[in-house]
Amino acid sequence: MRVSAILVAAGSSRRMGFDKLSADLAGESVLVRSILAFEACPEVVEIRVVTNPEKFEEVAAATQRLGISKFVECVAGGAERHLSVHAGLERIGPDGDLVAVHDAARPLVTPSAISRCISVAASHGAATLAHRVADTLKRGNAAGEVIDAVSREDLWAMETPQIFSLTLLREAYAGVISRGEIVTDEVSAVTALGGVVKLVENTEPNLKITVPGDLAVAEAILRGRDQR
Repeated sequence: MRVSAILVAAGSSRRMGFDKLSADLAGESVLVRSILAFEACPEVVEIRVVTNPEKFEEVAAATQRLGISKFVECVAGGAERHLSVHAGLERIGPDGDLVAVHDAARPLVTPSAISRCISVAASHGAATLAHRVADTLKRGNAAGEVIDAVSREDLWAMETPQIFSLTLLREAYAGVISRGEIVTDEVSAVTALGGVVKLVENTEPNLKITVPGDLAVAEAILRGRDQR
């Protein structure tokens, strides 16, 4: 089973105010933390980073410094996330079996969580890490007022990696590109094709770095893991 990983790292970090993927997180950048998780996952055989061309040298230098053996190349990202993923898919050879797509801004993902998701995808063709929605949910209006409650029963928050048969994801993205659609994750692309995606519950923190305060939270979680 040949598993290829695509790390999506071409975002603009608008809400962060600075390049969050290059931000320090317990001694390494957010992006490098994500790369290291996939490097440590035994099922993954190759890693591609889809990012802005000005980061290519930075990524290559970091992977060389850390002796990351599975890193293959950087790929130029697109204007939208789905275009970046499509660019990464185009670089995977025909001998690939599964492809894992991961938001590089989720540096807390663990190798064991990746492995569990790979196992389910290998059996079912499509799987995603996710967690059950625990918060009380309300629907609001344009004026910022609460209208009513939303049941959280059967609701899941999507995470990454999202892992699929390479053939299935290529077919799904070919449809997205041909229709000129914008999808925010791979699950959306595959379900639009009629595919069934299995949910893999993740009970470990896997937050997406979005605002500056997330870095402090992520660092505290990493340090807590080190003390186990």
